[in-house]
Amino acid sequence: MNDPVYLAAVSVGTQRTLTLTLFVILVGVTLAITIWASRQTRNAADFYAGGRSFSGFQNGMAIGGDYMSAASFLGIAGIIALNGYDGFLYSIGFLVAWLVALLLVAELMRNSGRYTMADVLAFRMRQAPVRTAGSISTIIVSIFYLLAQMVGAGALVALLLGIKAGDTFLGMSAETAKIVTIALIGVLMVVYVTVGGMKGTTYVQIVKAFMLMIGALVLTLMVLAAYKFNLSSLLGEAAAKSGRTPPESFLQPGLRYGREFAGNATATLTSKLDLISLGLALVLGTAGLPHILIRFYTVPNAKAARKSVVWAIGLIGVFYLMTLALGFGAAALVGRSAIVAQDAAGNTAAPQLAQALGKRYLGGDFGGSLLLAIIAAVAFATILAVVAGLTLASSSSLAHDLYANVIRRGQTDERQEVVVARYSAFVIGAVAIVLGIVARNLNVAFLVALAFAIAASANLPAILFSLFWKRFNTRGATWGIYAGLISAVGVVLLSPIAWGGVSDARTPATLTAAQAKDCGVPQTSKEVSNATALFSCTTAAPIPLENPGLISIPLGFIFAAIGAMTSKERDPDKYSELEARSLTGAGAH
Repeated sequence: MNDPVYLAAVSVGTQRTLTLTLFVILVGVTLAITIWASRQTRNAADFYAGGRSFSGFQNGMAIGGDYMSAASFLGIAGIIALNGYDGFLYSIGFLVAWLVALLLVAELMRNSGRYTMADVLAFRMRQAPVRTAGSISTIIVSIFYLLAQMVGAGALVALLLGIKAGDTFLGMSAETAKIVTIALIGVLMVVYVTVGGMKGTTYVQIVKAFMLMIGALVLTLMVLAAYKFNLSSLLGEAAAKSGRTPPESFLQPGLRYGREFAGNATATLTSKLDLISLGLALVLGTAGLPHILIRFYTVPNAKAARKSVVWAIGLIGVFYLMTLALGFGAAALVGRSAIVAQDAAGNTAAPQLAQALGKRYLGGDFGGSLLLAIIAAVAFATILAVVAGLTLASSSSLAHDLYANVIRRGQTDERQEVVVARYSAFVIGAVAIVLGIVARNLNVAFLVALAFAIAASANLPAILFSLFWKRFNTRGATWGIYAGLISAVGVVLLSPIAWGGVSDARTPATLTAAQAKDCGVPQTSKEVSNATALFSCTTAAPIPLENPGLISIPLGFIFAAIGAMTSKERDPDKYSELEARSLTGAGAH
């Protein structure tokens, strides 16, 4: 039967069957790993740190699995596909950030702490205020990062199930399906953490990292083969189908960040400052991410911690090079209009690229559906692994820092602590589900950039000063954490993102007159100038910056320094002990 409507229905049905089958297999495998790991979890060290039994290579793979999130696979590919050269800034920032983690944090954290980030901060300071601040910061950073993973899962589902505008699947519209998916991911992440702890989470991350690298490599080779491994042809085709005028602007900086607006110095300055703000957040944020920091506790010694970071840098570096092929390949083979039609923020660019490549190499609609389903399964594995790591970091901090050391003042046993951590996972999961539903239409890479900014503002100043500044004290730590936290979240709430301005879902080049009207632009014609639209959108908010890093990161360091210098609290003996432990590992757990 050659009826196009019938053939389309068969294709969608095949795609749904493949997608659901692979998803069920994926969940089954990861749950089996989690249940197996739960039998190896006997005490708090096993639950929080995997018994400190992972090698540098294993932990490097797990760090890569934790770090290469939905933002990397879906968000960055989408940003490059829609914004060209400027989108690659995310890849560069995420990779360079590891040098800060390697040189300043990894080995020292492994030697100084036990289970959480706050262990290092509280070593030579008053327990209650510092652990409370550290726990609050950990939870807020993790929640922002969790949102990105939830949104990525929601963005995938409509594409995978073939739900177009006006269509339904099992009675669900595309938006309803997104919400259901977000809730399902939230439930699964709670199961992984409560059942498997750090051991289960780590093995899931290792499996996911392997799957993601293979999936990205296959797509990259297919994209390059489509253009006979001629990068010039690939970039030329991507520019031609980018929808930009002139097309070559797609391959040059300035489409999204650092833009020049003739006759509008304020808009030009704002755009350049936003670029600096994003760069600061990406480069400094990794060393303050709680779910990355706790990974350094899972290895037996400082040497393994350094090795794990080196392996992670290699793995992540290769992957981010491949995001170039994914992003520009999606622009060339899928096209801007098709990407935006499916998801305005570009979060489905990589899966759409897989579908296009499947049709080209594996034969027709079935081949497209097959490769799409496989890559979607990889994306879901990515999301499941990362949300498990984030939930574990949050629930560990709630149980170990707040419950055991603040509320119970250390008068509790390890079994009670682990029970509280498992209950905490339910609370974190519920909050993430609700907020993920609210934020389901934002670009995932952008959401992660906000998490990085908050981590760099609140956590990094306190960590670095604790490790390297003899005069640092309790007031400095709490002032730095709260100032960085409040200023970062406050700037976001006062930015165009919270005020309905420009985001990746509504880039300046796609602002129509109707969209510009939402930003307060007077309507004198059907279309308005992009420069005017951008300026009006960004100035509609009290603070025009989309990323808070330029404001909040300096404030975090400044308040940490002022707090320390205005307090008379000093404990040189404790600092000497921390210094010796951090540098030599003597006395480390």
